[in-house]
Amino acid sequence: MAKILQIQLEQDSGKSLHDDELRRSLIDLNRAGVGLMEIVTAPDFSTGTEAAAFIKELLLILQTIKVCDGKMSEGSLRVDANVSVHHPGQPLGVRTEVKNLNSITGVTKAIDFEIKRQISELEKGNEIFNETKSFDYVTGKTVTMRDKERLQDYRFMPEPNLLPLRLYTNDTLPTGLSDDQIVNVDKLRDSLPLLPAQKRQAVQDKYGLSYNQAQFLVVRAYYNWQHFQGLLRCIFHSICFGFCQGEEGLLEYFTDVVEETNRDPLLTYNLLANQVLMYLNREDISIHNSPVCSKRLKELVVLLSHKTISLNTAKKVLEVMFEGDTRLPPDIVEHHNWKQITDPDKIEEYCLDAITKNHKLVSLYKGGKKKVFQNLVGQVHKMAYGRAEPNLVNEILKKKLDQM
Repeated sequence: MAKILQIQLEQDSGKSLHDDELRRSLIDLNRAGVGLMEIVTAPDFSTGTEAAAFIKELLLILQTIKVCDGKMSEGSLRVDANVSVHHPGQPLGVRTEVKNLNSITGVTKAIDFEIKRQISELEKGNEIFNETKSFDYVTGKTVTMRDKERLQDYRFMPEPNLLPLRLYTNDTLPTGLSDDQIVNVDKLRDSLPLLPAQKRQAVQDKYGLSYNQAQFLVVRAYYNWQHFQGLLRCIFHSICFGFCQGEEGLLEYFTDVVEETNRDPLLTYNLLANQVLMYLNREDISIHNSPVCSKRLKELVVLLSHKTISLNTAKKVLEVMFEGDTRLPPDIVEHHNWKQITDPDKIEEYCLDAITKNHKLVSLYKGGKKKVFQNLVGQVHKMAYGRAEPNLVNEILKKKLDQM
């Protein structure tokens, strides 16, 4: 949680590009005039990770309401962090401003470094100067840009051609004006989609997932001298160049599978988070372009729920589908004869065979070295080509060994 002190609209004035080797600076005016919104928070953060967590949540909100794509590396949003340290109960110390942080990791590292630097300087008896700094991503250190003690950073000028913006609520609406002539805060609030916090809570309540699991689905993935007080200034371009829907797409994909199959949400989540996304990341494709659509994953979840296949077999089916097989999972399983063996008598045969062929492991187990049990389990699965139902294997194999 952080209090918002101020929100203001500006225009991008361009940027400077500095070439140290040629000892010259270039001016890039390509984005000059583009609208910017600046959000200024109260000094409510105590660590770099807290500030980064706030930025991540802010990014999610901005993406959800479709006002910014959140691509920090492309300049859609950047962060200026004002950092100071102080002892509990004392006034805030002299602050430095670390400008133009363009990644979540950069926010965390820059703030944490600056906290440690200021503490170190104060403990040596040195003074902290009010200055503007940048963050060197290579060295992981902040670098002085200019001294604020002598230079004024900003010179704001009012724009006489801009009319005052007056906000109303349902209770304060003036009469005789149409909707397009006023800004009704209540009406705007009612038109908002579900925000990230609401989505997380809804996922937890409906599907019984943990906070972290719900966060993963919504985010798709930062958590004390702890008395640093951080003031963040977040600046983002109000003109976007394509809205990223990766997070929303993942949640929709998940709910589509769970609600259609009426199966265990946790099983679906684990399969999606641990397996499907692994392949998507490997191939560098989005959930929307996945060769395994929600319909095909539904079929796979049904096979797992009915114990027609094991988790290891499910992984193999996914591998086959991501390699280009367009058949549905039941057809793939049937073609490769991958159905799980659940017949206790058949599994008992494999267990007895493993015991007979592994006298040394059996002797170690009977001698008290229980860890070798997993080695014997592995031998059973090897004989069954990975198709034996794991719980039955463990139960029957242990029973047979204990009877010896």
